[in-house]
Amino acid sequence: MLLARMAKAMSCTLMETGLVRRKMETCFTSPTRLILLLRPQPCAPPFSRSPSSRSSSASRQPTGPMAQDDSVVSAQWLHEHLGQPDVKVLDASWYMPVEKRDPLQEYQVAHIPGALFFDIDGIVDLTTDLPHMLPSQEAFAAAVSALDIKNHDKVIVYDGKGFFSAPRVWWMFRVYGHNKIWVLDGGLPQWRTSGFVLESSTPGDAVQKTKAANSVVERIYNGQLASDVTFQTEFQPHIFWTLEKVKHNMDAQSHQVVDARSKGRFDGVAPEPREGVRSGHIPGTKCVPFPEMFDDAPILLPADEIRKKFEQAGISLDRPIVVTCGSGVTACILALGLYRIGKQDIPVYDGSWTEWEALPDHDYPKVTSNGS
Repeated sequence: MLLARMAKAMSCTLMETGLVRRKMETCFTSPTRLILLLRPQPCAPPFSRSPSSRSSSASRQPTGPMAQDDSVVSAQWLHEHLGQPDVKVLDASWYMPVEKRDPLQEYQVAHIPGALFFDIDGIVDLTTDLPHMLPSQEAFAAAVSALDIKNHDKVIVYDGKGFFSAPRVWWMFRVYGHNKIWVLDGGLPQWRTSGFVLESSTPGDAVQKTKAANSVVERIYNGQLASDVTFQTEFQPHIFWTLEKVKHNMDAQSHQVVDARSKGRFDGVAPEPREGVRSGHIPGTKCVPFPEMFDDAPILLPADEIRKKFEQAGISLDRPIVVTCGSGVTACILALGLYRIGKQDIPVYDGSWTEWEALPDHDYPKVTSNGS
């Protein structure tokens, strides 16, 4: 009796302090001897970048609490926190024009429950013909407010390919000062692979919010004031590069320029997907194709593997980097990967090759397949 009382008191003390989780088992080695076994259970793993020792995609799926020092959350984490009032999910799917896919229509057919659609061709700078350029601070704040996103919200963004357009929206939010944003690791494909449910019906107000977000952007660029703007922005110019900054960098060489396009497009031997745009690259640029940031699942690679990808391309991770691509979308995937290895302030050249290529060669030189 005395041993049993002592064991009970010790168990209560441990549980009250919360030091360990345990499971008690009793076994009798004799009628008078009681052995109490306390088995500590390890705490949930921290939500952070995956260790390189893990070889499978499944083992790279962290499920613990979020952390500001990583750029993705797992499908498991989102599944466990879906529906919480401060967790907002955005479907930011977008496809190249040659693919002839309608991302909004696909969203309406199947999406993560509760997700809203973020149109990167609608929430844009309407003063330029360049595709999906970053909108003004006022337009972005009004559009995000129309999507019912608040500054205290945790925003999870995904796309239909896994890693393609979602990192662009991740970068847009960060440019305007909202760091409570993560990309769903592996996107919709990983959500499906995990066996989690998809919503096949879209409430009318969900589509209406997308239309309202696009509409308020148009009104602002037409000189009208937006009402009910609840989302506050704070511009972060150090992660947003313009044409002028890239032009200046050609002489200053302060940053290494890294291009996310395929090697063929970069070298000028494969065509660009946009009619009338030559392939090639900005002189002095290095190439790290964006698919090198993730595996076949697709899951974002562990930090040490990401480091190797850049180092193998001749890029020094001790020097500043700016990323570019075709039109400012897949460059953000490189920024996402670099964020995982601690490079959290990587600027993206918004206009990218589409802007640079269209300008006069004598002022904005290019390296193309014909040697120009």
